[in-house]
This record gives sequence, structure tokens and C-alpha cells, in this order.
Amino acid sequence: LGGPAAARWPLHLVANNPATRLHSQLDPGTASRAAKVAGREPLRMHPIDAAARHLGEGDVVRVRNGRGACLAGLVVTDAVRPGVVQLSTGAWYDPDDPATDRPLCRHGNPNVLTADRGASLLSQACAGQHALVEVERWCGPPPPVRAWEPPSLHRPGDR
Repeated sequence: LGGPAAARWPLHLVANNPATRLHSQLDPGTASRAAKVAGREPLRMHPIDAAARHLGEGDVVRVRNGRGACLAGLVVTDAVRPGVVQLSTGAWYDPDDPATDRPLCRHGNPNVLTADRGASLLSQACAGQHALVEVERWCGPPPPVRAWEPPSLHRPGDR
């Protein structure tokens, strides 16, 4: 924040561990599903930032930056500071069009927004899940979330 990139991406995304599951484990479970907003991972935003963007509680929003974009369900709360948004990690990745360079994740996985680099050569743990982003209302009907649907399989002999 405060650097040149913040002019284009003015919000600081904090992508922490979720309270409703262990990382991505049990994402389709009852507790995780109950916490979703419009079937997507909730994005928490301060009322000042939501008002500046004409956003309201429960809106489906697109969270984006130069790395990618995802959809989320908006929660307006003063539990985050102005200029900060929070989106937990662990929503199962659900690309809208996996053939594109930067597919939109329909489900709200913040990994599409954060840098993919290790914390150090020694640990190889993931670096902190922070990024600069912008948030806007999704226009039109949002695409369905299909993260938990099994993939179609190609069997020998199928055409």
C-alpha cells in the first residue's frame, strides 16, 4: 500500500486460513457451505469501501488484480479496516474457462490473486497471502459454482 501499484489496485487483500475448515479440506462440508455467500467464499469489506464502490451485503463481486480474478460473496463489516479486504484460502478452485491464461475462479479461491513463490529456499512454505486488488460488482447472472462436481472422465472406447 502506498506504492505505485496501489493507484490501480487500492485494496490490501489478506487471504488467511479459514475458520470453517482446515485449509481446503472439508470445503464441501456443512460448516463451510453454511458460511458461503451466494454459494461463494465470503469477501469481507469495510462499509466505507463498499459504499465507495456502490456494493451491498450479499452482492457477488469480482476481486481482481494483474495476476487474475475470482468471484466472491460480499460481507460488509467494520471488522476489517478501511482499505483492507479479507478472503479466506481453501475454496476449491473452480475456473470458468481453464483453457485461458488467467481463468476467473467462480468459487472465490484467492490463490489466483497472490504470488506463487516460496517463503525461502529452505522452507519452501508459501509466502504470506497478501496482494493488492480491486473489487467491483459482478454484472449479470454469475456463473454457477461447479467446484464440487466430479469431472467428466474419458474412458477407452468413448468418442
